[in-house]
Amino acid sequence: MQLISAVDSVAPAIERTKEFLFRPFKWGTYLKLGLVAIITEGLGSNFHSSSTNVDHGGGHGGGHVPSISWPFHLAPEWIAAIVSVALLAILLSVFLFYLITRLRFAFFHCLVHNTKEIKPGWRLYRGQATRFFWLNIVVGICFMVVLVLVALPFAAGFWRLFQENQQGGQFNIGLLLALVLPLIPIFILLVLAGILSDLILRDWMLPHIALDNATAGEAWRQVRARMGAERRQFLVYGLLRVILPTIAAIGVFIVLALPGLMLAGSLAAIEWGVHSMFSGATGSSWLVGILLEVFFGVVAFGFALLASICVGGPLSTGTREYALIFYGGRYKALGDILYPTQTSAGSMNRAV
Repeated sequence: MQLISAVDSVAPAIERTKEFLFRPFKWGTYLKLGLVAIITEGLGSNFHSSSTNVDHGGGHGGGHVPSISWPFHLAPEWIAAIVSVALLAILLSVFLFYLITRLRFAFFHCLVHNTKEIKPGWRLYRGQATRFFWLNIVVGICFMVVLVLVALPFAAGFWRLFQENQQGGQFNIGLLLALVLPLIPIFILLVLAGILSDLILRDWMLPHIALDNATAGEAWRQVRARMGAERRQFLVYGLLRVILPTIAAIGVFIVLALPGLMLAGSLAAIEWGVHSMFSGATGSSWLVGILLEVFFGVVAFGFALLASICVGGPLSTGTREYALIFYGGRYKALGDILYPTQTSAGSMNRAV
């Protein structure tokens, strides 16, 4: 496969997306692949930079500042219940992320080999996906450590604010803003670091781990060497990788906003009509009203899910195809699988 610039990779990525999803077109296959693409691209990000509740160690705000009543007075048993639910949610999230990681490798296999079967890639890359999952966990823990280190200098200010609110029962908004505002630039830097880490892991390291069964260190050394050789192209790719899907999503939203609002309004009107019709009903009539409301609610959810797959599926698939096309020109093992005909033609020309 020939070396392709970040800008020139857009057109072949669109062409491969059309071929993968629409040639031939089958509704069941399209919906399956679109849902997988949304899960792996939209819901399956490696990690999201969480908003940092770190605090600034400044003094108390003077003068009259707005305040509201402090609403949180929790009993110890409620605190224990909240902690237990939070731990359960974390464990469930980790398990779901493992499944999404496996699915991401299966979808990678589909796109690289232009096959629409999920199961072969799910089985083939089990070991690589598990190793990549733990790599992401380590990266996420490193981000948490960074958050803690950033939070330490601000901890005293927030603790003092908490104690004052516990004693006085009033929540000082002015003081809270004085503590939070300095954190905005730090939050922006963490978001940028998260985006860069996501690109390095998913777009560049994952192919090495999948195809070469490389360790994290080996994959990173391969990626770092290529980034060092083409800093400008990788920078342009990173910008386009973020900007192009955003622009595409905004454009699709603008086009579909009016039809979507009309459909949502119609379903809402039907729901309201059914609810009004059976509002005073009892017995079997009340049960019929509930069933009708549930039915139209399910219909509304189905339409929303269908629209999300039909719109988000191509966008997510195109984003992943763009990553493969760009990096395939710089990683021979990937490029040879993406365009085997070019490889065969090059071999024949050398033989002649």
